[in-house]
Amino acid sequence: MKEEDIRKRETFDRYLEMVKEDIAAFFHNHSGFIQIPCPACGGREHILQFNKEGFDYVLCDVCDTLFVNPRPPFKLLADFYTQSPSTQFWINEFFKPVAEARRIKMFRPRAEYVAQKFGNNPEWVVGDIGAGFGLFLEELSKIWPSNKMVAIEPSEEMSEICKSKGFKVLPCAIEDVDGWNEKFDLLTSFELFEHLYDPAMFLRKAWELLRPGGMLLLTTLSGGGFDIQVLWDKSKSVSPPHHLNFFNPKSIRILLERCGFFVEEISTPGRLDLDIVEGMIRNDGIDAGRFWNLLSKEGTETAKEELQEWISKNNFSSHMRVLAKK
Repeated sequence: MKEEDIRKRETFDRYLEMVKEDIAAFFHNHSGFIQIPCPACGGREHILQFNKEGFDYVLCDVCDTLFVNPRPPFKLLADFYTQSPSTQFWINEFFKPVAEARRIKMFRPRAEYVAQKFGNNPEWVVGDIGAGFGLFLEELSKIWPSNKMVAIEPSEEMSEICKSKGFKVLPCAIEDVDGWNEKFDLLTSFELFEHLYDPAMFLRKAWELLRPGGMLLLTTLSGGGFDIQVLWDKSKSVSPPHHLNFFNPKSIRILLERCGFFVEEISTPGRLDLDIVEGMIRNDGIDAGRFWNLLSKEGTETAKEELQEWISKNNFSSHMRVLAKK
């Protein structure tokens, strides 16, 4: 898989430019920004790493979590997500054209992973948090046709799409779900955790919604991942105000255990780290350092594939997958 398969570079760059315009409109006044402790370990010793588009990213001195601090209040972030032109552009111009490619390359393998982990059609209640267009639930329904699938999706437009596909829809953020405590056997959350204003609150609510022994599967960005470490402030994944939290395998374990979960697996099965760095070198003129510049220019496809395999197997990819149990 290549980065271009799941996000078209020109469209993504245009989206990021629109986000910059929306930042100027929504976040010009920082007086209401809020200082927080480390979202993973609660530590209060942080080291400023860089400022990007007016947002300070700091590194926790204890667990190496990279996060925005101070950060905008929740209400302002919610307004940005529901009202900004860049959000509509992301839905209609960025995501929809690559939705089927993402179904095949991302959501179908996730459904297959779930089936491999938990067997054939266990007749569970499954909730997908931030279900979007319902692609994961569609793919899992093909494997588990007798399971109850629930889309937890606050966007009115996307919740209607999920409803049209026959899924039970809870049209709200997970923090606002009511009447479903201990109803779910499996909760999933894909590429959402890095966006959260309060990740601990999210996890505590997920813990309440799960039955005893229930499972939480999430994917998120790892700040310890290869492409983020190499590109750092130049990484397009470091994109405020969307990506507020960059946990790593060590720090996300700390947070999950603080919230009462038992961690069953933390892995980084990402396949795009080298491709992302190479794309920045070749298309954006980024100087990634002498060795990585040389590898991009002279390295064989076999060498790059073998290095990417090593990165993934040794928990150094920026795509992190976590499985935890209540």
